[in-house]
Amino acid sequence: MRGDPRANRRAAYRWGLSAETVAAMALRLKGYTILERRFRVSSGEIDLIARRGRVVAFVEVKARDSLDAAIEAITPRARQRIGRAASAFIGRHPVYASFDQRFDLIAVIPWRWPRHVPNAFEPGGR
Repeated sequence: MRGDPRANRRAAYRWGLSAETVAAMALRLKGYTILERRFRVSSGEIDLIARRGRVVAFVEVKARDSLDAAIEAITPRARQRIGRAASAFIGRHPVYASFDQRFDLIAVIPWRWPRHVPNAFEPGGR
């Protein structure tokens, strides 16, 4: 990227927000209810938390040029943060403790329908 680093960060932030919006719409079309967007606690963050039936999906959204690049972008450190945030969410919403829990990826690739990958990763850096 060139130019003003702050402008680049703002552009990346806006792109990320729009990717999350697209991902949320795709999940709704698949029958999911969005429980939270950009769920944040001091120890981590989750882009989307969605529910369908008795499944709660903690969803990481990656805007990348390919599915492989999106999968590779979920670093062990990110997995740890997502796992901690998921534990905090369940702690705040114990009604979901008995639900099946998954860690999904939605890859937002330019000019393609978003790719939803259920069980894309395990939390905690594995």
